Amino acid sequence: MNRIRLIDTIRGITIISMILYHACWDAVYFGLGIPAGFLESAGAYIWQQSICWSFIFISGFCFCYGKRPVKRGLAALGGGILITLVTMVVVPDAIDVFGVLYLIGSSILIMTVIDRIAGKKKKLYPAGLVVSIIFFAVLRNLNRGTFGFEGLSFGQVPVFLYKGYFMTYLGFKDPAFYSSDYFSLIPWFFLFSTGYFSNKLLDGREKTLKFFGLGLKIFEFPGRHSLIIYMLHQIVLFVIFYLIASFF
Repeated sequence: MNRIRLIDTIRGITIISMILYHACWDAVYFGLGIPAGFLESAGAYIWQQSICWSFIFISGFCFCYGKRPVKRGLAALGGGILITLVTMVVVPDAIDVFGVLYLIGSSILIMTVIDRIAGKKKKLYPAGLVVSIIFFAVLRNLNRGTFGFEGLSFGQVPVFLYKGYFMTYLGFKDPAFYSSDYFSLIPWFFLFSTGYFSNKLLDGREKTLKFFGLGLKIFEFPGRHSLIIYMLHQIVLFVIFYLIASFF
């Protein structure tokens, strides 16, 4: 398929931003000059959220362009499992379980079913977009035990749901669970589906698609190879910062 340059550019910028954020995380982990409180600051939180929101939305938006979605979904899940195994051995105190690749892989597989049911029913696109936005907003704080969005709370979720790995995977985070990168199926699937239905509503509009032809080549390369970069970047960063900490 023809690449969509603007999407590759945005994804490339997002990947670079993610690498820089994780570099800060590693610097804190190895005690290399960045105070630990930085990662708990509002600025760092907004930075981190801008990365994950962009990445997940774009992944949903681009679902319609890829072929063999089941294969892509399983590949993303396999990448997530591989990262879990690597971090389990290399950095057991910062293990990565149910990270963003688990979410992306699961979302692709679920969306494969939805796309077969609603993919060609244009009348459902506006409703799908609205429902996705509402569900994401209302369930954004599910991991924290409440309905609501960030500082807004609409009530408590039953506590008995927050138990075990499967419920944690869904979004009902067990109090004993820890992961250095955690993106549960709920609420994040609804951001993925927001991207999907946004694409469906824009499809076929010549001016919009022409605008998508714009891009910056410097960012397009990392945007085209985002999965492999995601898989490798933290390993490379960890080695670099480990060597710096060892010698200095």
